[in-house]
Amino acid sequence: MTTDPGGGSLADFVSAALASDPALRDLLEGELTRQRTTIQLIASENFTSTAVMAASASVLTNKYSEGYPGRRYYGGNAVADQVEELARERAKSLFGAAHANVQPHAGAPANLAAYMALVEPGDTILAMRLDQGGHLTHGSPVSVTGKLYRFVAYGVTAARPDGSGERIDLDLVRHLAKSERPKLIVAGATAYSRTIDPLAFREIADEVGARFMFDAAHPAGLIAAGEHPSPVGVADIVTFTTHKTLRGPRGGAILCGEELAKAVDSAIFPGLQGGPLEHTIAAKAVAFAEAARPEFIEYARQVKANARALAEALSAEGFRIVAGGTDNHLLLVDLRDFDGELTGKAAQEVLDRAGITCNRNQIPDDPRSPFVTSGLRLGTAAETTAGMGEAEMATVASLIARVLRHREDESRLQEIRAEVRQLCAAFDPYPAGAGALS
Repeated sequence: MTTDPGGGSLADFVSAALASDPALRDLLEGELTRQRTTIQLIASENFTSTAVMAASASVLTNKYSEGYPGRRYYGGNAVADQVEELARERAKSLFGAAHANVQPHAGAPANLAAYMALVEPGDTILAMRLDQGGHLTHGSPVSVTGKLYRFVAYGVTAARPDGSGERIDLDLVRHLAKSERPKLIVAGATAYSRTIDPLAFREIADEVGARFMFDAAHPAGLIAAGEHPSPVGVADIVTFTTHKTLRGPRGGAILCGEELAKAVDSAIFPGLQGGPLEHTIAAKAVAFAEAARPEFIEYARQVKANARALAEALSAEGFRIVAGGTDNHLLLVDLRDFDGELTGKAAQEVLDRAGITCNRNQIPDDPRSPFVTSGLRLGTAAETTAGMGEAEMATVASLIARVLRHREDESRLQEIRAEVRQLCAAFDPYPAGAGALS
């Protein structure tokens, strides 16, 4: 465990560092206060350690390092080369990969680079439907991926009363693979609560002679901890982000075998990006090292236990949980059984006012638009980092239900907001004199 810069509070550090810019200082202190006094349930967010933040704010932000270690287009990169090589080696070790590219600025360019390395513009790619759990970069027409490639979408099975439905329809995946003959099959999702079996997708890809890519943006930390089946060595390319369950800085990475290393590296640079963010790469190196510690395995297990507890408690409050529950860090909540008139948009906004941060999300076969939705997506990675357990998840579920039942009563909302503050005070992610989160 490391300490906050200077041994004081993170707020003190921000205040001192930005003394000459009070407008920005006040905004950052306000955001720190928001994170410390509200419940964070956005599945794609987490609390990083102060070591990750320190690396992100390091002098490497001053260095231009276009190219790769040993092959830069600028001088003065001796240290930057070592930092990037350290991050690459740690990523390879953590996931058991032959090659790692740690330069992607985010998950979207990582995915686009993977496509560039594996297929040609206009080729057919089979990926998950956006409205049933897929990501924008899985071929949405508003994404550049949907403009460059011909995407065919698979989805999930129909909902069933016993909760066994709404799983990836592997029969449909196989049927579409055989009928459409895609050059690439993509597994992975942004809003899917069940385990995705990479071996099942590999089998289908092999049947039709397709390449196989696994987008592990969400479960990357669970994979690193052995709490989700690893696609490394199964998929041709694995992409992931470092800021969700992996608990690192905002960014992306790509894993592959040696035979695709050159194609992947060339797709990132010079294909998509110029100078890499070496300060962020340093922070990724920190996160990879933290995820290799034994305590991270316990963290990942608790993330899953908390998600199950939250799902069960919300179900008891009258909410329907999509797919009958969760195997990972997130769950989708269908609001219609709780209140047929309540939309995801309205729920998100009133929960925000009460100090509970989450995001609206479409559910399978949602009759409402992506902007309105009939559901919420909730995740437990951040509050598990802050120290909450299953008992607190039951409390959070009760708070959510009370907010939504009394959403028109401002006095009740303020009472709940006070309870949220009290709960968060007991689970401060950045207490004074501490802050590195194991």
